[in-house]
Amino acid sequence: MTVTEVRAGGGVQAPPPVRPRRRGIGWAQRLEIAVLSGPAILVFIGFVIVPVVLAAYYGFYRWKGYGPPTDFVGLDNYVTILQDTAFHEALMHNGQIVVLSLVLQGPIALGLALLLNQRMRGQSLIRVLIFVPYVISEVIVGTAWALLLQTDGAVNDVLRSIGLGGLAQDWLANPRLAIWTLMLVLTWKYIGFAVILFLAGMQNIPEELSEAAAMDGATYWQTQWRITLPLLGPTIRIWAFLSIIGALQLFDLVYIIWGQYVASTAGTSTMATYMVVEGRNAANYGYGNAVAVVLFTISMMIALVYQRFVLRRDSEGHA
Repeated sequence: MTVTEVRAGGGVQAPPPVRPRRRGIGWAQRLEIAVLSGPAILVFIGFVIVPVVLAAYYGFYRWKGYGPPTDFVGLDNYVTILQDTAFHEALMHNGQIVVLSLVLQGPIALGLALLLNQRMRGQSLIRVLIFVPYVISEVIVGTAWALLLQTDGAVNDVLRSIGLGGLAQDWLANPRLAIWTLMLVLTWKYIGFAVILFLAGMQNIPEELSEAAAMDGATYWQTQWRITLPLLGPTIRIWAFLSIIGALQLFDLVYIIWGQYVASTAGTSTMATYMVVEGRNAANYGYGNAVAVVLFTISMMIALVYQRFVLRRDSEGHA
């Protein structure tokens, strides 16, 4: 035999397979890739990379926002940030918002998704109504809730009109209630996105699995716990990632409802509102850029850790 090798022990070993040569990418294909991906890359560089680099550069200066920066202060801005108790409070508030968003919005959205995944009358209308708050502008939502929750607003008027005037509160300025008021608004605003995301994930779960579990005697809740939730795991983890990043960068609703002065005293300030108040509003754009770099760094570190220990299991095919 000319294509095999006979060993001394009598074994027969086939020769290694011949691998086909890989053809290099031609100039035409490279040009096509450049034309198709070039605009997206330019937009990403212009609106993401360049601002991050400029923020890191201006963060080393005491800068008023106009003209070339000349007052170099080195790391003084960053030292001030790390020593400022107002920033510590804002960071703590962001942490609370992250935890409360996951704890409150996740179970509520999952319960609504399980309910709306059943066949019922008006199912499509209910889905639309739940999703509507998510598509409303933050400015409109913040203004509306700010008017409703004032001490002489509609919420307290309704409580007084039904004989529950003792429950009327200063929902916005009371430090013991303001964070829960914020979570109420955030849950109302963003719960629809989580519900639609979970419903989309449930559509990819084969119905045959639930039918087989029912034939084996599993109850509805056993089916959801043993089949639906494990298979919905990747969707839940993606939603949790988006919720964490959104909570870390929260700005608009807090700034619109509480403003730059009430937010810090009410206990709802965030790193983003701190950045605007101490940077732009104080005409200290160099300091504001330094805060932006710190916020970017914290968000990036959390995103990398989450990717490494949570999302990686999905890319590797684990449940």
